Amino acid sequence: MGQPQDPRGNLVRPYAVTRGRTEPRRDIPIEAILVASQAAVQEARFAGHDKYRIAVLCEAKPQSLAELSAFTRQPLGVARVLVADMVADGLLSLHSAAPKKGFTERMDLLERVLSGLRKL
Repeated sequence: MGQPQDPRGNLVRPYAVTRGRTEPRRDIPIEAILVASQAAVQEARFAGHDKYRIAVLCEAKPQSLAELSAFTRQPLGVARVLVADMVADGLLSLHSAAPKKGFTERMDLLERVLSGLRKL
């Protein structure tokens, strides 16, 4: 048997989860690694169900934005807005796997990741 389904089902629209916002407070790359702060789970209890789930996932082990989107079954844009809020509030710390130099270096990283996935 799988995990219990969210009692809200599919009735909650993505814009309701983000309170109508579609743009995150800051840009979070899809491959960014997120780690919960020491107080994240406790404080996220008061921030809502979705942020609490994200905090619990990131407390158990570091997660990428893509993984959080998949585990919470939220569209990537919604997860990005929630995560950006949590980073701004100090609930999550952000660790970028991508070089900060520029587009070429970022594309090289993505090509290496793709090559590694093909070898699996």
